[in-house]
Amino acid sequence: MRIDLNADLGESWARWESGHDVALLDIVTSANVCCGAYAGDPDLMRATCEAAVRRGVAIGAQVGYADREAFGRRDVDLPDDVLTNEVRDQINLLDHIVRSVGGRLTYVKPHGALYNTIVHDEVQARAVVDAMISLTEQLPLLGLPGSVSLAIAEAAGIRGIREGFADRAYTSQGRLVPRSEPGAVLDDPDLVAAQAIRLMGSVESVCVHSDSPGALVLARAARTGLEAAGAQLASVEP
Repeated sequence: MRIDLNADLGESWARWESGHDVALLDIVTSANVCCGAYAGDPDLMRATCEAAVRRGVAIGAQVGYADREAFGRRDVDLPDDVLTNEVRDQINLLDHIVRSVGGRLTYVKPHGALYNTIVHDEVQARAVVDAMISLTEQLPLLGLPGSVSLAIAEAAGIRGIREGFADRAYTSQGRLVPRSEPGAVLDDPDLVAAQAIRLMGSVESVCVHSDSPGALVLARAARTGLEAAGAQLASVEP
């Protein structure tokens, strides 16, 4: 079974300069590169993309609310046309940078509050999909299984890629437990590995967060667990 392992990258110069993000690129098969809205900047985007291209790691556009104070993890009520324009601009900026370093953008993944909002909010989900429809080259959309965003994307002819989280707790309805609640973020490598294995067969891509404490250990645990269970780690093909 082929499965992708992705991580959010390009969000922090401190993590980049420490070697943390580079080390993650040696573990994952896809990098969700922050497009400069909730964190990061064009120089960090370029450095991250260059390193990903050298390693053959797929690059996706991590789009989000332009809310640096809350790291894109706070709900923002935007008019749908404003959200569409913001998402499109973020994708186009990263696409330009990726192409300039010899790479190719292969998918789009919303971040934080935007990701969770478009699981159920049809207006914002459609705004994100409208941004993707307007692109010169159509790209797949990563999202939670059963989300409104994937349904709208697929109805518009955009491929939906179902994603699971190795380092996040789930509700009984299959949604992510809010970060404000105890136990929402898993920090035990054994639990992360076990959850990654449980996700096999129900998702095409598994995410680990780069800003979690012990992220490198958790990412290695997820990869080791998946491979031990017979998975072939490979990026999702566009």
